[in-house]
Amino acid sequence: MLSSDSAAVVRATLPAVDAALNEITGRFYTAMFGARPELLDGLFNRGNQASGEQSQALAGSIAAFAKALLADPDAHPDALLSRIAHKHAALGVTEDQYTIVHKYLFGAIAEVLGEAITPEVAAGWDEVYWLMAGALIAREARLYHEAGVDPRAPWRRWTVVERREETPDAVSFLLRPADGGPLPRARAGQYVSVKVLMPDGIHQTRQYSLSDAPGDRLRRITVKRVASVADAPEGEVSNELHRTVRAGDELTLSAPFGDVVLDDADAPLLLVSAGIGCTPMVGMLAHLAATGSSRPVRVLHADLSPADHALRAETKRLVSQLPDAQAHFWYERGADEEAGARPGRMALDGPGLGLDLDLSADTDVYLCGSLPFMRAVRTGLLRAGVPARRIRYEVFGPDLWLAHADS
Repeated sequence: MLSSDSAAVVRATLPAVDAALNEITGRFYTAMFGARPELLDGLFNRGNQASGEQSQALAGSIAAFAKALLADPDAHPDALLSRIAHKHAALGVTEDQYTIVHKYLFGAIAEVLGEAITPEVAAGWDEVYWLMAGALIAREARLYHEAGVDPRAPWRRWTVVERREETPDAVSFLLRPADGGPLPRARAGQYVSVKVLMPDGIHQTRQYSLSDAPGDRLRRITVKRVASVADAPEGEVSNELHRTVRAGDELTLSAPFGDVVLDDADAPLLLVSAGIGCTPMVGMLAHLAATGSSRPVRVLHADLSPADHALRAETKRLVSQLPDAQAHFWYERGADEEAGARPGRMALDGPGLGLDLDLSADTDVYLCGSLPFMRAVRTGLLRAGVPARRIRYEVFGPDLWLAHADS
């Protein structure tokens, strides 16, 4: 609970702090990495730092948490905290690191806002920070316990059993534990962190969805090579995996985490993806097929072309194994090469979305793709009568949508 004194201070200063948060978090990361460069080795992703996405996500989450406390001092924004806690658990974040973050974050706040940070203002925002940190620490401790993971040693070596070229830019790796032990528990829709030693001697991490049913023998991830675009550098981890990893090599993985998971309900299911966002959807389809599910399933996927559509044949095969399932594909190029495919970009507008999807108020929807794509799809689904609470989404990288949910 946020105290009444702190609530009054935070409410009065929130506009100023909110407006300066991007500058604050930018200076925070610069100061922290300058003093603690080891945090860039295996914990923070350099690509997300360079793009500014991590800084934006941190600023947005702090502001969102503060606004939620002011709206209801007795409640926490569970969706925001759950998303962050799962990301942290997949990286092995430990309780003591919150003290490190606090030191440099509040140093940056004082530097940016100067004399506006009175002792009363500092105390109010300090309370907000530790309420958020405490809630995350508790959630992460529970996640580690449930996964049987020691956060001080969260990594495990896995052997690449097979490397499978899916498209010119996507490759699948089939993995088994190098120690021969049992596979950790996983749920369809979850992801693992992969930690890779880069040529400069620094470890970098990236999360990849499990792209097959979470069975008891092997696990699979499917990695799309991220090319350099304009001023954005190429994806370090994805390109290193594409260039160097072959069958017989070993990878370092976390246990599976992620809160966007498929439940075992009987409600109709709509899986909507674009590009490599198909990976968690294929994992869900594989789970449904493996468990003999009879629930109605509709799969919608958009891609550049059939040749760029990773796991396309597998998606069609899995759909054919389900008693009430359909798949609809959109391609910007070469749609005539795929029977039944629609040309152009996916457009879900108007009654029935132009498809016989038979959407109902109890339809469970899962989205995965770029933020603009998912925003557009969600808008179409809401217009079609799907309740917002039934729509869930996965973001590859920092979640800039949930942290800025009011934008």
